[in-house]
Amino acid sequence: MVQEVLINNDDYYVPDANQLITEDDTPVDNFASEKQQRLLVGSLYSSLQSQTFLAAANVGIYHTDGQPAIVPDVFLSLDVQVPEKWWEKQNRCYMVWRFGKPPEVVLEIVSNKEGDELGKKLKIYEHMRASYYIVYDPNQQLAEEILHVYELRGTRYFETSETWLEQVGLGITLWEGEFEGRQDNWLRWCYQNGNILLTGDERAEQEQQRAKQAEKRAEQAEQRSQLLADRLRAMGLDPDTF
Repeated sequence: MVQEVLINNDDYYVPDANQLITEDDTPVDNFASEKQQRLLVGSLYSSLQSQTFLAAANVGIYHTDGQPAIVPDVFLSLDVQVPEKWWEKQNRCYMVWRFGKPPEVVLEIVSNKEGDELGKKLKIYEHMRASYYIVYDPNQQLAEEILHVYELRGTRYFETSETWLEQVGLGITLWEGEFEGRQDNWLRWCYQNGNILLTGDERAEQEQQRAKQAEKRAEQAEQRSQLLADRLRAMGLDPDTF
């Protein structure tokens, strides 16, 4: 049992962060999962710059005194942010009692059958009261379905076919395309109209395309103007007088 310490001299206790394992530096992921995690987290920060939230990949969540941290592949917690002194022991991972709430979304990417994503992990996230639990199983290791979405209703998770996460104002969608030079199928965040949340590179490319299109339209307008001027001159008229 983790030693408890008294906070503010009242009856509220929290575990002593100095006795918790906030990181163990053990590399456990594969190339595909790492890139997928980075896509999900990065697109949130590049697209939701006006909102306050915390999203992370492979960061531990301490949810219950005396229990080890659980480490989702990705989580999203609204209306909170990393403390300024994030190197301090108590700020290095997500401790529910410090942030005052569990994350709204926890997400696991299935690489094999060892993680028990639809069993033990589901029960832990259900007990933690995360509003949504998403299991992305691209290789269909666990079932025929590639995507499992669980919504917390009361104290229990219920699987749903709905991919719009009403409580967070975001959806998830399967998307085929290129990310960082890799053409593949990806799990993406999306808006209610189905448009995906763009990464920083995608936003930059989109702006570059808009600039090129604007330049092209300007060139075409200049060409039309020059053609009209030439026609007026051929008719013996001075285009500068119009």
